Amino acid sequence: METTHRTTDQQKPADQRRRELLEAADRVVLRDGPKASMNAIAAEAGITKPILYRHFGDKGGLYRALATRHTDALLAALRAALDAPADRRRRVESTLDTYLASIEAMPQVYRFLMHPAEASHQAEQSFDVGRHSAPLLRRMGEELGQVIAERIDLGPGGEAQARIWGHGIVGMMHAAGDWWLGERPCSRKELVHALADLLWGRLAEAGDREGGPAF
Repeated sequence: METTHRTTDQQKPADQRRRELLEAADRVVLRDGPKASMNAIAAEAGITKPILYRHFGDKGGLYRALATRHTDALLAALRAALDAPADRRRRVESTLDTYLASIEAMPQVYRFLMHPAEASHQAEQSFDVGRHSAPLLRRMGEELGQVIAERIDLGPGGEAQARIWGHGIVGMMHAAGDWWLGERPCSRKELVHALADLLWGRLAEAGDREGGPAF
């Protein structure tokens, strides 16, 4: 008689098990948004909550892992939009559209990462995300500032100026996107065009760095 061997949690490679648990967490977040809890995620993964804690330490550890997972994917998409073969205005619009399309496609994930107030009234097992959402925006601002510094010649003090622009643009995208996602006062295309118009001052006039990739 053939014996079937099931792979236990301990027998699976740690990175594989971690990936599976994050995928289970993603499914719960897509369903429940900011109301996602450790209990629900453990149930979705078919494990007990102590096992979930063993892999991520606590609720904050799991939140940070999910935030890194989604932020990495978004930053890769934004960099691809910035590096696309098109003129500067088209790339700026493409970058704005990439961000807005991302939050539109997964609004529950966005709310989970950025709307701690919605979860604050939930039971103790809900995620306290308020301590973690601001660093996500700071990371995006630093990344965008670095891209701007690499691609645009802003003259003396250009690196500091690029960081200011990076954080400012991210702040604008976040605030405008949050408002738009909640109220839908216009189409995504109209919002992209209006935001690009707002940016189209000194950015349009600055020269590209000699020998570097064009922006």
